[in-house]
Amino acid sequence: MKVIFDGDELAATAGERLLDVARRNGLPLEGTCNGDLACATCHVIVDADWFAKLPAAREEEEDMLDLVNDARRTSRLACQIVLTAELDKLSVSLP
Repeated sequence: MKVIFDGDELAATAGERLLDVARRNGLPLEGTCNGDLACATCHVIVDADWFAKLPAAREEEEDMLDLVNDARRTSRLACQIVLTAELDKLSVSLP
């Protein structure tokens, strides 16, 4: 499967977190808390066509996104997006 970051297709595996795909490919997502929902350094903007296909964000993720200066309606944390076959070619961008 693949994910698309800012137009670049990257190889991914079902069950993998979007943050891990980004890190493996050298993208500048920190993920300082390593997915413990204690920061928002892996903030991504999900393409509007894909946003509704993602499971809803948990309240803890929404709380972290409230701290992001440039958050948008389709903002999510990459550490909270677990890839599935249905998300093949998920398109996101870096803020």
